[in-house]
Amino acid sequence: MATALKAMTTVKDQVSAEEWALRVDLAAAYRLVALYGWDDLIFTHLSARVPGPEHHFLINPYTHMFEEITASSLVKIDVDGNKVMDTPAPVNRAGFVIHSAIHAGRDDAVAVLHLHTPHGQAVSAMAEGLLPHTQTAMIAGHDVAYHDFEGIATELEERERLVEDLGTKNAMILRNHGTLTIGESVPQAFLRMYFLERACEAQVLMLSAGRENLNTPHQGVAEKVEGQSSGAGMRMLADGLAWPALLRKLDRVNPGYRD
Repeated sequence: MATALKAMTTVKDQVSAEEWALRVDLAAAYRLVALYGWDDLIFTHLSARVPGPEHHFLINPYTHMFEEITASSLVKIDVDGNKVMDTPAPVNRAGFVIHSAIHAGRDDAVAVLHLHTPHGQAVSAMAEGLLPHTQTAMIAGHDVAYHDFEGIATELEERERLVEDLGTKNAMILRNHGTLTIGESVPQAFLRMYFLERACEAQVLMLSAGRENLNTPHQGVAEKVEGQSSGAGMRMLADGLAWPALLRKLDRVNPGYRD
């Protein structure tokens, strides 16, 4: 009887309501990344820190495509990479190194998103980085830090440099690698990634016309856009407006993330 009861116990039964809500949002973010074509087979990672002093965080099982991720399938690990809930699913070490660094180093980094999209990688390989030539780039660009490529991120020593390079910014271009965003919630990290990735895509397209043909915005415009797209207004836009709309879209085209 005890064995049967244990088998019937779900992940939802074993975690707090706050953690379950976080799992649902993170699973949704994985499926939205797949929906937007930002995934990279089973590689790259999104994570979210579980409420509490332990700094446990949730990350994808290193066996699933992003469109398959559910709230229950997410793996909970500590900052040393140890699983804190029983599951046979493995965790990618490079994902652990990058995400554990940011979660441990920034108390406000509840969610961390990291991608390897073609446009993000292209801009990460450009010496000038993200150019302030589009509205989207100006929304994203003022909050972007840079980290030099050190090889596939499997060395624990890189964590200190990742955190130092990120500083107080909420987005980072990993040189010759990809993009990364953080947020006080999954919706905030996702919206930041949306703007960053759209800016990178636009940059790749506009540079096809040649650098000499670009229109440079007037002096002071980028700073004006920074003021218009920062602070409480952006948090409300992410949590209260964009994210509910994205979940409705996901419920229409790929439900099941709440399982």
